[in-house]
Amino acid sequence: MIIEAARLGGSNLFAPASRSVLFKSLGLTMLLLAGLWFGLGEAFATFAMPWLGNLLPGLPDWAGWAGTVAAIIAGVGLALVLALFVAPVTAAMAGLFLDDIAEVIETRDYPDETPGRPMPLMQSIRQSLGFLLVVGLGNLFALILLLVPGINLAAFFVVNGYLLGREYFEFAAMRFMSPADAKRLRSRNSTTIFFAGLIIAAFLSVPLLNLLTPMFAASMMVHLHKMIAMKGAASQVSGMR
Repeated sequence: MIIEAARLGGSNLFAPASRSVLFKSLGLTMLLLAGLWFGLGEAFATFAMPWLGNLLPGLPDWAGWAGTVAAIIAGVGLALVLALFVAPVTAAMAGLFLDDIAEVIETRDYPDETPGRPMPLMQSIRQSLGFLLVVGLGNLFALILLLVPGINLAAFFVVNGYLLGREYFEFAAMRFMSPADAKRLRSRNSTTIFFAGLIIAAFLSVPLLNLLTPMFAASMMVHLHKMIAMKGAASQVSGMR
């Protein structure tokens, strides 16, 4: 189920019916990340550079290279911090566009089934903000674990695999059921959803491609939810015989 859902999610990225959602999702994601980049740069120039100037006063002319090195280190640091924000920003985008993505998939791939219900706007915003907070804190924790020998990069995949799998699946499930029922369904299929989340985390780890994470993850989890629901319905029918 997981591999098939990932394949279907990937094929949906550039499908003609999905292009409008793709451009909106990609454009807004890039806009937010660009805003974060400039915001972080301004914050560094305002607060960190004066502190560095006070820390190293009166450097001789021959030590001007230290400023260049500091600028390079600052640029690398800003890039690493921005990378930390990619996961929560793409997660927030999912809440805004998941209903649009799901509607395209349900209409095209499951025309004989009852379509899901879009989440009310305020609920969608609350879910997106909650998703942003949870994934942001999770990635901050993963960043701290990167400093622990023997854990390092595995922390990124485990944390994001769990959080992204959980949140994206519940987003997809809540088109058909209450939040409480969506959590119970996710809990009953936690292993499957975790491994599906690892695929999303792997997708997220690829530079540039990770900008398409909201589209890929939402599409994948819409298909995975459908497959799990069909499997559950088939099991109930078998149990009644």
